[in-house]
Amino acid sequence: QVQLVESGGGSVQAGGSLRLSCAVSGYTYSSSCMGWFRQAPGKEREGVAIIWSGLGESLYADSVKGRFTISQDNAKNTVYLQMNSLKPEDTAMYYCAAAEVCRWSLLPTAYNYWGQGTQVTVSS
Repeated sequence: QVQLVESGGGSVQAGGSLRLSCAVSGYTYSSSCMGWFRQAPGKEREGVAIIWSGLGESLYADSVKGRFTISQDNAKNTVYLQMNSLKPEDTAMYYCAAAEVCRWSLLPTAYNYWGQGTQVTVSS
């Protein structure tokens, strides 16, 4: 059974940093891709960053390029999202997701497994 458990969310002021963690179990992510997504109130869920573990490749939404970094620690079965220079518009619930087959896409529909989410709130 695949389980994804996010942690690391919180409240910060604009310009601050947070690191989100996604603990993975029951899933061999080394052969597929995982990602971070977010959903703000009243908005659709959107892709933030994805990583293809086997290739070491990553892809980012334009809105976070240069500020966010996705990474993984295979020994700990954990995927991270380092978020720097946070802005109020980054406020959202952040979700970790995993794909059974990697389609190299930021679209949420390309992912099969989801965590419960962790809240990030950025104040101005």
